[in-house]
Amino acid sequence: MTTDFLPLSAVVMAAGRGARMRSGRPKPLHDVCGRAMLLHVIDAVAAVNPRQITVVVGFGAEEVAKHVTEEAFDLRIDFVEQPVQRGTADAAALGLSALDSDVDDEDVLVVSADMPLIQGQTLRGLAAQHRLSGTAATVATAAEENAEVFCFRRGLLSPALRRLAASDSGREYSLADAVAVLTSAGHDAGSFAIAEAEAQGVDDREQLAFAEAEMRQRINRNWMVAGVRIMALHSAYIDVSVKLAPDVVIHPGVVLRGQTVIGEGAVIGPHTHLVDCVVGPRAVLEAVSATDAEIGADAHVGSYITLEPGAQIPPASTQGD
Repeated sequence: MTTDFLPLSAVVMAAGRGARMRSGRPKPLHDVCGRAMLLHVIDAVAAVNPRQITVVVGFGAEEVAKHVTEEAFDLRIDFVEQPVQRGTADAAALGLSALDSDVDDEDVLVVSADMPLIQGQTLRGLAAQHRLSGTAATVATAAEENAEVFCFRRGLLSPALRRLAASDSGREYSLADAVAVLTSAGHDAGSFAIAEAEAQGVDDREQLAFAEAEMRQRINRNWMVAGVRIMALHSAYIDVSVKLAPDVVIHPGVVLRGQTVIGEGAVIGPHTHLVDCVVGPRAVLEAVSATDAEIGADAHVGSYITLEPGAQIPPASTQGD
């Protein structure tokens, strides 16, 4: 038997300034392993295959929209601005206003942009449970507390948000308040348990460091599953954008950043630092520092050498010790 589901769209709430970050950079654009927090969240949302994604922007709206447009150009993403911070319920209402109006009804996934550790498989699970259960709302929970991840029936959420907006109390309203409005009207709401780390929001530098460490371990574990040998799991720093072939060996203290690509069987020796480099198969590097360099297959680059941007090391050649 086939179940016909409603379409699904997504709203990503990215309007927060992040005052506790003590930074002039918009909070959603702070990097976690070489990629902005907001883009990690958009990647996870895209795994659910929504027909449309709306990003609610606020502080640094133009900068945030420009960055997302340049980095996630292959996705349909629309932007709407929340000029005054009035809570997540107001942000969600603005997000809904930017979704196509000619859709009769749909499910809407709502995620906060400051949760870079949330994973696509988690959001797929939440959306699937929500759509199978037929509830008005499904709330992600971790350690028995609500996380800033929800799935709603759009046709029921919109009037609930209008009811909150009509209140004259003057306080900010959250999406948890919208869930309460729905349940008080007799609609069912469900919960979906997610890992505590995935639910962790980032509001300050300490939480950013936690997210960075967790993401780094996730990246390293994934590469080991893919056939890469990492000699010291906790000391290898590999950006999410780096590409590694099977049988690559990563020694302690290695930093691989940006668009670096390492060929099959290459050995990256201790304390090597590469940014946007290409390393050919079976090349061996020992304590090399390089940016935008190309090292040919079977080449050997000796210890404590710095390669200038644009440097090219021929295949099967030796440079340094």
